[in-house]
Amino acid sequence: MNLFFEESGDFKAGVALSQQGEAYQVEMQSGKRTKVRAKDVLLQFAAPAPAQLMAEAQAVADDIDLDFLWEVAGQDEFAFGALGAEYFGHPPQPHEAAGLLLKLQSAPVYFYKKGKGTYKAAPEASLKAALAGMEKMRQQALVQVAYVEELVAHRLPEAMKPLALQLLFKPDKNSIEYKALEAACNTLQIAPQRLMLAAGGIASPKDLHLSRFLFEFFPRGLAFPALKAGAVPALPVAAVQAFSIDDVTTTEIDDAFSVQTLDDGMIRVGIHIAAPGLGIQRDDAIDAVARQRMSTVYMPGDKITMLPDSVVEAFTLAEGKTCPAVSLYATLDPSDWTVMSTETRAEAVPIARNLRHNDLDELVNEETLASGAGEYPHKADIAVLWQWALVLEKGRMAKRESFGLRPEQNNRVDFNFYVDDDVVTITRRRRGAPLDKIVAELMIFANSSWGKLMHEHGVPGVYRSQGGGSGGWAAKMQVRMVTHAAPHQGLGVDQYAWSTSPLRRYPDLVNQWQILACVGHGVTAPLVAPFKPRDADLFAIVSQFDAAYAAYADFQSGMERYWCLRWLTQQGAQQVDAVVLKDEVLRLTEIPLVIKLPGMPTVARGTAVKLDLLRWDEVDLTVEARILEIAASVQGGETLADAVVDEEDDAAPEALVEAAAEMAGQPAAGIAAAAAEAVDTGLATTAASGPDGAELV
Repeated sequence: MNLFFEESGDFKAGVALSQQGEAYQVEMQSGKRTKVRAKDVLLQFAAPAPAQLMAEAQAVADDIDLDFLWEVAGQDEFAFGALGAEYFGHPPQPHEAAGLLLKLQSAPVYFYKKGKGTYKAAPEASLKAALAGMEKMRQQALVQVAYVEELVAHRLPEAMKPLALQLLFKPDKNSIEYKALEAACNTLQIAPQRLMLAAGGIASPKDLHLSRFLFEFFPRGLAFPALKAGAVPALPVAAVQAFSIDDVTTTEIDDAFSVQTLDDGMIRVGIHIAAPGLGIQRDDAIDAVARQRMSTVYMPGDKITMLPDSVVEAFTLAEGKTCPAVSLYATLDPSDWTVMSTETRAEAVPIARNLRHNDLDELVNEETLASGAGEYPHKADIAVLWQWALVLEKGRMAKRESFGLRPEQNNRVDFNFYVDDDVVTITRRRRGAPLDKIVAELMIFANSSWGKLMHEHGVPGVYRSQGGGSGGWAAKMQVRMVTHAAPHQGLGVDQYAWSTSPLRRYPDLVNQWQILACVGHGVTAPLVAPFKPRDADLFAIVSQFDAAYAAYADFQSGMERYWCLRWLTQQGAQQVDAVVLKDEVLRLTEIPLVIKLPGMPTVARGTAVKLDLLRWDEVDLTVEARILEIAASVQGGETLADAVVDEEDDAAPEALVEAAAEMAGQPAAGIAAAAAEAVDTGLATTAASGPDGAELV
């Protein structure tokens, strides 16, 4: 006797060898024996042989018209045998009954299984809907196949062009577009981003990196809504002629200086900071935009501003304008440059000149300042500021050393990036040059002084604190943002509140509101300041800023690495000089590109080497190289290698972080992140800059 039975959802046939109770021992065509429960047996037959039955049953199933079978079945439940008698016009033969079962089982859209050998025809409406869905899937499958063919030929289908970014960065994995992209990538054995570049979905690796960042952090685009700053109250005009010092590409000019000699021989230095806080109010439309962005985003050759151009233009300290500003005046005794008194005012400041590093760096150095050589605008004022900056630095270093830290290293080389029509220029400049130091020291002085002002008035603000933490050295020296005054040991100050870049950083704008409340209301400032003591929203701002600033710094670092690789391509670089930073980590001497060479010989840090660059990849930002030559140690005198390695010895160059952030309109995030990395890993750090010329350590 032969059996036709169901096993694990499939129909099978075999020879029954024996029966024990409710189970059969069945031998399959392969010779394998299996146990079959009686309740799973659908047919018992003597002929034909099981293999022949299955072949004939499949032929019967292939010949059955599903639509006609559905009409014959009616709307009541039925046993397959009864339906077979009506469909075939006679009691079905074994191969006919088996074929009918195969057809019913293969058409769940037409027939619902209700039990062993029992089915029910689908309702007409359900059947039509299911068939429509199947047809849609069939059409989609055809479209998907066409998409795959186009992608394999490195052509992006028209329908996929608007979806290119979404397919790369946040795909709907159930969409036919994603499935086509995945299938094409599997066929070509390449990554999706490389196929999208080859097919024209992304124009270049630069656009790939930028698009990935924008897709995550600016999903609604970069355009600002139509916004206009509120009216600025009438302000007294300062009796000064102020000047700024910035890179040639800086547009958000938020700091300027003035120098006056008073009748009693004292010198009054003014530090003037752009005052958007006078025209922007907490929770107004512009504040909402600024708080969402948290900071200007910098990258070589471009930037994404925190504030709309119309607002920046209204408050930037542009040459020839009288601009709203918050001014900090310090009265100095020129005999020893002691600060006799300070005063903060909200006023309108005439801006006489916007000086540029590109014009002055060759003219202003330690030698020319000492000898008085050269002619340039505000020469006498710069000489005064230089003398005071040296005293400020000396005082900070003494304070820093009192915290148990070593003096900062100022003998390192920084790099500036300039991009013009996708051609990058990377220039070196010595860190700690006089103009850098002037800006850095005066900004640190202002931020420390205004932090003290807020603290003394009982007004909360956003402070940067370093040192005093628990744990290891790295944890203790981590820079934190807090809402109360606390020492910044790396800078050598008792408190430090970012306040001097309100056009570019949201915490500076917040602190400017708080400072203006102190200036305008004195002891009652805690009652009228936009942020009251223990304001939960201030803590939220600190957290949001930290997250955004870190992400922006990572992006900027990645774009600088991309432009370093573009520089290699432009130069046709093959053999280059590098310096060992630590173990397998090296940095090129001409550009701030760090390379890791696994398995390289162990040599002393600071050792100069010559590398053969084998290849580099602008998509994944990797470099492959091999060592050609390891130089012998150089005795005596400081070399570029020494300067590079000095970076490792200075665990927290925070003053230079602030110098880079303040002197030319750049964020300090990349520098701070690198400085933290130096603490954590012992790696030396590099310096770079974006369109506004400020360095990243």
